[in-house]
Amino acid sequence: MTILIAYDGSDDAKAAIEAAGRLLQGDRAVVLTVWERLAMTAAHASMGMVISPELTAAEDQAVGEAMQHLADQGAELARKSGFTATPRVELDRVAIWSTIVDVAADVDAALIVTGTRGLGGVKSLLLGSTSDRVVHHADRPVLVVPAPAKDE
Repeated sequence: MTILIAYDGSDDAKAAIEAAGRLLQGDRAVVLTVWERLAMTAAHASMGMVISPELTAAEDQAVGEAMQHLADQGAELARKSGFTATPRVELDRVAIWSTIVDVAADVDAALIVTGTRGLGGVKSLLLGSTSDRVVHHADRPVLVVPAPAKDE
């Protein structure tokens, strides 16, 4: 059985891997990191940089390498949690949730695992959470792991 785990490096994503590992040890996992070109453009704009919506080849390569490193970290965490895990990186085509659902179909995942909140910030407040969208659009079971309790 293949499990697709959405991973963005957030504490919620790490908690989702650990919780899934306790329930599903030994299964094959694909740890997916999705990155958005538009988010990178918006980040540059928020710093007052005027750039074209397209990343330069060097920027594109650097971001791709950083996202691969993030997916590799997620796969390593999944292996420590008991999965046979491989990393996967995808460029967001339409929306992160849509890419997650598409990749789940591509790998014929029996289950999609995601945390409740990731690193989406204001965008997720305005557009709805990625996990909520995955739950409503996936054609397979979805495990949404709640955020870890914060020490007070």
